[in-house]
Amino acid sequence: MRKIIVGVMGPGEKATASDLQNAYQLGSLIAQEKWILLTGGRNAGVMDAANKGAKSANGLTLGILPRNEQDSISDEVDIAIFTDMGNARNNINVLSSNVIIACGMGAGTGLEIALAVKANQPVILLNDDAESKAFFKKLSPDNVYLVDSAIDAIATTKAILK
Repeated sequence: MRKIIVGVMGPGEKATASDLQNAYQLGSLIAQEKWILLTGGRNAGVMDAANKGAKSANGLTLGILPRNEQDSISDEVDIAIFTDMGNARNNINVLSSNVIIACGMGAGTGLEIALAVKANQPVILLNDDAESKAFFKKLSPDNVYLVDSAIDAIATTKAILK
């Protein structure tokens, strides 16, 4: 049986303190469920925080990296996939995840959410940006879920996976 892969997407260098805290908690909770964490794999922002959280709970982490740069990888990534595809790798992130949790908001995160919506993949939005929540919920009322905490994101993930 295929393992459950939960993708956590979010800003790198522009992640807020709230984004980082949520991402760390998401990573830890995903690992506690014995799911595999998929991120963009870089040593920045939400990606790094989620990987650190997963490793704190002995989870398995998978990083899909945009370039072939060894020095940009999070120390907490167990399996690194170097794509050398730049932002085109976002489609790999989306299509390889059973559920996507968007933690925070930025241009790259918005792209990943849009790709998920187009592919009819379930997306959970965990951020403080009411406008982005309204926009993406309007695009896909049945596949976009709005939550206010990492705990709510995991409960919603469980409901989606049933």
